[in-house]
Formats: sequence, C-alpha cells, structure tokens
Amino acid sequence: MSGPVVRFAPSPTGRIHIGNARTALFNYLVAARAGGRFVLRFDDTDLERSTAEFARGIEVDLSWLGIAPQLTVRQSDRVALYEAAAERLKQMGLLYPAYETQAELDRRRKLKQARGLPPVYDRAALALTDADRAKLEAEGRRPHWRFKLDHRLVEWDDGVRGHCHIDCASLSDPVLVREDGSFLYTLPSVVDDIDLGITDVIRGEDHVTNTAVQIQIVDALAGAGQAPRFAHHNLLVDASGAGLSKRSGALSIASLRDGGVEALAVAAIAVLTGSSDEVHAVGSLVELAQMFDLAHVSRNAAKFDPADLRTLTQRTLLKLDFESVRERLAAHDIVGAHAEAFWLAVRGNIETFLDVCDWWRIVDGEIAPVIEDAAFCKAALDLLPPDPWDEKTWSAWTSAVKGATGRKGRELFHPLRLALTGRETGPELARLLPLIGRTRAQARLGS
Repeated sequence: MSGPVVRFAPSPTGRIHIGNARTALFNYLVAARAGGRFVLRFDDTDLERSTAEFARGIEVDLSWLGIAPQLTVRQSDRVALYEAAAERLKQMGLLYPAYETQAELDRRRKLKQARGLPPVYDRAALALTDADRAKLEAEGRRPHWRFKLDHRLVEWDDGVRGHCHIDCASLSDPVLVREDGSFLYTLPSVVDDIDLGITDVIRGEDHVTNTAVQIQIVDALAGAGQAPRFAHHNLLVDASGAGLSKRSGALSIASLRDGGVEALAVAAIAVLTGSSDEVHAVGSLVELAQMFDLAHVSRNAAKFDPADLRTLTQRTLLKLDFESVRERLAAHDIVGAHAEAFWLAVRGNIETFLDVCDWWRIVDGEIAPVIEDAAFCKAALDLLPPDPWDEKTWSAWTSAVKGATGRKGRELFHPLRLALTGRETGPELARLLPLIGRTRAQARLGS
C-alpha cells in the first residue's frame, strides 16, 4: 500500500476522550485521504495500569467513530525488539548506566537552579570507572540507562508548526530503561516507528520536546535521514481553557456515545475545532477527509464548548441519508416500505437518534391522542379523504376542513396535530399523515 503510514498509540489505562479522538482522527484522515495505512499501537508496557478491558474499550470507541486500523500491535508483545535495540545502543556507547537515586538527582537539580544554571543532567555517570560501578552495585544499586545525546541542533519541518529546532545541549540525556529493566515511552516508540515503517507521526504539541531526542535515536538505530515526518497539533481544551483528562472520564467517547451524541458530530468537532475551517456537520468521514488539511490547524489552543456537541448532533442527523442509517433503524424494528419515508420525515425533528423510536410508535403504534376540541375533530374526521394517501393529502384535507369550519392557521392545524400525534410540535404533517394512515387517523380523531 502506498501513501503515508501513520499510527495512533494510546495507553490502555483508561477510556479515550474527545481529545484523544482528535489525534486518532487526524492520523486516520491523513491516511484515508492519501490511500495510506493506519496502525493502532497499544502502548501497554505499564503492566500495572494497562488492562485488556481498556484496550477492548478503545477498539470499540474507534470503531464507533468509523476508524478501522489496518494493523493492531501491542508493545507488550514486542519487548524482545526493544531489548535488542537497547543492546545495540549500549554496544555503540550511546546507552550508558547511571546510578543516582531520584533524591540525589532532585538535590543536584535544586542546586543548579539556585545558582541560576539550567537543571540539565551533568553526565556524572560517564566518569564512573568499572570499580566505581562495581562498588555501587555491591551496595545494592541498580543502574538506569541514559541515551547519550549529541549536543547539536536538531531541526525538522513540522506539518503544523513549520520549521522547528531544538538545541540538544539544553536537554538532559533521557532515561530509556529503568532500574528494573522496564522501558520508558521513548525507546519502544522509536523502535516501533522504525519496525512498522511509520512515515508520519501526527500527535499533540505536548510531544514537541520529545522530537529531537527521538530523531537522534532513529539516526542511531536506522541511519541519518530515516526519521518520520512530524506534525504536532494543538490540543483540544474546554471553554475555560482546561485540558482534558482520560482518567476523569469527562468527555470520554464511551460517555458521549451513551449520551446519544452522533459519532460524526464528535469527529467534526474534534477535527475542525482550532483550525481555519468552520465547524459544521458532515455526512461521512470521507467528506471530512476531503476537507481536512494539517496546514489549516492553528497553533493556538483549540477551545470548544461541549454543549456544541448536542447542536451538531442534530445538524448531523439532518444530513444523514437513509442508507447511512438503514441498519440502525432496523435494529429498532423500523423496517418495511415506509422506513425511508419515515426517516426523511423525522430526521429534522430529533435531538438524538433514539428519538426515532418515539416517532415510530406515533406513526406505527398506539398513542393517547390529545383531543382539544371534540366537535372540530369530528368534523375533520368526516372529511378524511379516501385512500391512497400521499404527501398532498394533508393539504387537500386541511383545505376541506378550513372550508367547512372557517378555521385557519394555528386554530386549524394545532388541534389536528395533537389528535394525530399527541405532540405539540413535530415533523411536517404532510409527511407524517401518509405514514400514520387512514385507519389510525380515524381512530385518533374519533377518540
């Protein structure tokens, strides 16, 4: 498959929220638009907090959004690759053991800050002799392993932020392997990007500072110039400017789905907020992919109001054609020759999709009619046209009722709506009346 190869790499330590979905969708849309490949990678090396249940939940959430990975991998299955890469870096002299405790490192950092110096690791571990290391290990210390950065300027052309550079002399040599032999995020991520052929890393701007380090590790393991392209997008925040937390469950994809928010409404807000494109309803991810462009993403915070999800859900439902909801309707036993006409009639008057169930009961089931004026309803009943009925029947019938009773406007239409639907408002009765049918209309008007 040609085109970009991208990845979404959640940690299965909770359910993803709309901010995580923003990153997933950015990657998916870039791949979909250019005929590329989307990889789902679970960063599950944190064995204490990662669970199979959360991983399954994330897959369900992505599927609901319309995202179908071409490949799914789990870092917990790939530890041998990371161990081999770490050994290579050790042999190259780029991964070295350090024995300082966290308390010692904190103390050194505070001393540097007190002297007005940047709190960068001083590479004291590089001065240790074999005898020094042996002594420390005899005391029970175990090393963590740091990557030796080349103190040079690392530059890249960012897909969102433009030309970027970081002076690695200003960075501490990053710890890649903990004392217990487990890996921090950086090395597995780089190894996977190389092994899986990732061409484009599209992620939140909170990862910008990691990029120079990752480029240097790619240079060491795969050769100079082999790093993927990077694009760091702005983060989705709420109206107050606060960030979103996966652990809090606020605005999780699962809770939005359970609350009746449409997947395409979530996608449109997640993708278009904080860009030069106006947030609006879309009818499919294909439509969204055609308009999406990383170059349109702003560098300012992407603020949104969760209340807008409700409004956009209504607008999204109005855009959906019958074929896109046929299976969803059938799941609620809304089938048959009138199913399409029913959807087209009610889609503009529902706040969430499940509202169709109430309207289907109104047109195809039993209701309690509201008779505001029994004499008027009896007169209207007597003037019901014969079958067959179509969308012109309402106009012809109400014209006849108007002529017989002298009523017009609300005095004419409102009592009929109450009797036929039991509702104060709703879809156009010209469309509903043929679905209700003559038999039900007779029964309701004569109640």
